[in-house]
Amino acid sequence: MKSLLRHPIVSSLLGYVIWSYMVLCARTIRWTVEGEAGFRDAWKADHGLIVAAWHSRVLLLPTIWSRVARKLPEKAYPTSMLISLSRDGEAVAKAIEHLGLDSVRGSSTHKRKRKDKGGVAAIAETSRRLRSASVVCITPDGPRGPAEQVQPGPVLLAQRTGAAIIPYALAVKPVWRLDTWDRFMIPIPFSKGAMVIGDPVLIEKGGDADAGRAATQAAMDATYERAQTLAGATGREDMT
Repeated sequence: MKSLLRHPIVSSLLGYVIWSYMVLCARTIRWTVEGEAGFRDAWKADHGLIVAAWHSRVLLLPTIWSRVARKLPEKAYPTSMLISLSRDGEAVAKAIEHLGLDSVRGSSTHKRKRKDKGGVAAIAETSRRLRSASVVCITPDGPRGPAEQVQPGPVLLAQRTGAAIIPYALAVKPVWRLDTWDRFMIPIPFSKGAMVIGDPVLIEKGGDADAGRAATQAAMDATYERAQTLAGATGREDMT
């Protein structure tokens, strides 16, 4: 089964299905949006943007692109998403290509693993884009968690490149949850949803990385709490 999922034809078909579902959800969910004006202002700044959202919301991440960012001025690089080199990541990478987004393949976290998983190349390419004041979407708890806990990678990228971290929260009610490490969300079309874009988190280049990580975690938690409130969603209300 694993080799089948890695087949180019199969991954292309999966990418098309995922893209179709992403578009369906983005267009049919009844969205309440907060923070759009602040995001537009951040977009105009002369530094890069790390748009940070939890891994469980991957199917909803392009919503900010289709509803807000698509019509904003072009950057040196197209808006991109950091995606792992896993077989699941291949399908997601193909899906976002249909949306006109770039993918950077690799992982910026879990440095203790024996295999690099494309991490060095991914960090180099992501840094290049951020230093040119472009925008990269990252799941700061991915690719393997712990769920909804900011890992060091995005904070270190922000320190090295001068990019601002933008907390990006998505909540939907009702929603299906898979039995995975992050309780991956399958959003339901025509449901109620909230998209909240938080204020930029700036990490000083010579500052304390742990403090920057704590600040980012607090900002992510606050933004997601607001989105949950707007959507009328709680963990207990999720469908499994």
